[in-house]
Amino acid sequence: MQFLDEATIFVKAGNGGAGCVSFRREKFIEFGGPDGGDGGKGGDIWLHASKDLNTLIDYRFAKHFKATTGIHGMGRNRTGAQGDDLILTMPLGTQVFDAETGILLADLIDEEQRVCIARGGRGGLGNAHFKSSTNQSPRTAQKGELGEERQLYLQLKVMADVGLVGLPNAGKSTFLSAVSRARPKVADYPFTTLHPHLGMVYLDEQERVFADIPGLIEGAAEGVGLGHEFLRHVERCQALLHLVDATSDDPAEDFHVVRQELAAYSEALANKPYVVALNKIDALESDLQEMVFQLFTEATGEEPLLISGLAKKNIEPLLRLIWSFAIHDDSWEAEYGC
Repeated sequence: MQFLDEATIFVKAGNGGAGCVSFRREKFIEFGGPDGGDGGKGGDIWLHASKDLNTLIDYRFAKHFKATTGIHGMGRNRTGAQGDDLILTMPLGTQVFDAETGILLADLIDEEQRVCIARGGRGGLGNAHFKSSTNQSPRTAQKGELGEERQLYLQLKVMADVGLVGLPNAGKSTFLSAVSRARPKVADYPFTTLHPHLGMVYLDEQERVFADIPGLIEGAAEGVGLGHEFLRHVERCQALLHLVDATSDDPAEDFHVVRQELAAYSEALANKPYVVALNKIDALESDLQEMVFQLFTEATGEEPLLISGLAKKNIEPLLRLIWSFAIHDDSWEAEYGC
């Protein structure tokens, strides 16, 4: 399935049905009079959050969505039926903005959450409502109100507990495939992930969602490479895991580049708790591992864990350290409502 995390759509709720002009005329009925019914309400448009979706690809080509119009009123004081509501299912984590004003209209962060994004128009009144002592035969009825219409900008921010960040080829996809059942593309040549992958990681009968995003490179804040296009997908994370290639020419510089790009994107993102791990230690001799560890610590002030996603070495100690950060606490719930 193709991944899409942005889309623009047009939605229009149903118009209200028109009221009816009708008069009662029956044999043997002495007094007739107006009996026009009201029009039915137009259908609403609802957004429904589903954990079964992880992309906005359904809204790549289908751009216009309209609910049905309410049925017009009829004689004998019959009210028209209400128009059918239209429900648009979207992935969990979708933010909905007014495309013209940029105002956030809805943030779908709860499973099965529903939000009415456009209200249907009210049905018009039939002529029975306009009868009075001075106007006993009104020939007036209201038209139905127009339904709301909006141009919506959809932006998906995946719901994850831990975000994997690092330069391209730092081993993020290999690590994710080692700790979860996710199967992102992994190969023995340099390349970078092109869209986010999610994996469910289990430890001590607890679960956390890990998000692997495309690698950052120096100058991403200015649009180099993939830029910051996918960093929104780790904005909701409670903790970050910095994976650094231990076989790189300068692992400390690689770490500094990623930290600078995070700070350029968002101060809140740069201030999230994080864990640092030197990956691919299976490719280094033990004495070289110690030297890389010492040089990295002196240059960054961090004490990284030495791991290997490919060989699954020191994975459990790393996960236990991450678990101490990525816990659903009250402050996180208050911020994101989850």
